[in-house]
Amino acid sequence: MTPSGPKNIFDVIIIGGGVVGCGIMRKLTLQGYKALLLERGGDILSGASKANSAILHTGFDAPEASLEHACMQDGYKEFISIREKLGLPLIKTAAHVVAWTREELDKLPGIVAKAHKNKVLDVKQISREELLLHEPNLSDKALGAVHVPGEFVIDPWSSPLAYLSQAVAHGAEYRFHSQVTGGFFSNGLWTLQTPSGIYKAKLVINSAGLYGDIVERICAKPPFTIHPRKGQFVVLDKKANQLVNSIILPVPSSITKGVLVCRTIFGNLIVGPTAEEQDDRDRAMVDNEVLNDLLAKGKKLVPALDRYEITATYAGLRTATEHKGYQIFPTPGKNWIGVNGIRSTGLTSSLGIANYVHTLIEDHFKTNLFAHVTPVAKEDIIWPVMPNLYEDAPRDYQQPGSGEIFCHCEMVTKREVEAVFSSLVVPQDIGGIRRRTRAMMGRCNGFNCMQRMQQITKGRIANGFHNDKEKE
Repeated sequence: MTPSGPKNIFDVIIIGGGVVGCGIMRKLTLQGYKALLLERGGDILSGASKANSAILHTGFDAPEASLEHACMQDGYKEFISIREKLGLPLIKTAAHVVAWTREELDKLPGIVAKAHKNKVLDVKQISREELLLHEPNLSDKALGAVHVPGEFVIDPWSSPLAYLSQAVAHGAEYRFHSQVTGGFFSNGLWTLQTPSGIYKAKLVINSAGLYGDIVERICAKPPFTIHPRKGQFVVLDKKANQLVNSIILPVPSSITKGVLVCRTIFGNLIVGPTAEEQDDRDRAMVDNEVLNDLLAKGKKLVPALDRYEITATYAGLRTATEHKGYQIFPTPGKNWIGVNGIRSTGLTSSLGIANYVHTLIEDHFKTNLFAHVTPVAKEDIIWPVMPNLYEDAPRDYQQPGSGEIFCHCEMVTKREVEAVFSSLVVPQDIGGIRRRTRAMMGRCNGFNCMQRMQQITKGRIANGFHNDKEKE
């Protein structure tokens, strides 16, 4: 579909279907804007957003008085307030920042002080004995920890899907396989060129993630450069998730929060991530030597990991820049807002970033461009409920009439896969189906159900069936 004529001029076009782009779509659509999302991949989360540690952060260790800190805490608060209406799961794990050396132990009071300055007042330092009461399977080499009660584990895939689905339920539109290859601003309108057509809008919001600096050049020379930073993860068997009760964090460095151990919504245990600079913006390949080293580090923290098998590995890219803070700037003369440099905190901060972007629109563009826009009345808001992927909540196979189970590793039913094609946001690649159902993501990595998936999806995915698990 290619818009043509005034009625197909959008108020806003958002470039990039990561968690931040989806969050912005939700906010602006509920505020009454006619919005379009353009995504270069075959589904949302085709880039950096699909591979992360899935933690809802309190902002206890965020840079003080920073935009990142403000967006994290605002996003955290809003997620908590809306998650049940959208059917989004949460595990109230808490977190422990564990000291393993005397030098790290000496840093713990500073971490607590910073948390309190960041208004996370329930953070406290605990002794080695208290820590081991919480986490009896930790190595006895642990010296103490900072206890962070409000750090939780969430579903990294259903959350952005819920944001975009809610926007679509209120009239927003999306286009996949629509990489923005160029554009120009003339007579108060942006014209953007993509393989799927030419689109026009009064305002463009660039949330293109790993390609944010390249897309930003369409408007102006960006004051930043994206430097992809790879993080590799090891996923252990579901039986291993009993080994930890909370998110086990290291004392962070200036580059990364370091290697963590935590449970997942899907019932596994993960160890990771690494922090490796690379030039490639598209592919995040795993490396056996690095993964073996990562697992060895995990076993030093939780020795009993040695008894459990690795069932999967994955790698993701973070949108790091040469700056520590988020790069979110309006260009009023050209009706453009750049939303870039959103690193690993983007899952938490996405709803807060969306609120901040809306404030920028109100401050810089509302009077001239959007005086006609009226928010959706609170009583008229539609709340689409996401399919449950949480291991400890009732799954579809446990419900009456679930029918065929064709992915036995993850207990995915045919009914769940069929429901994807009648949902508000239909993916156009197999990765999207996997992220919506957990199919082909278990111990066999799709070996036993791939053929059945081919049969079910034949003719229903625009670019055909392909196994993109190396990107997951």
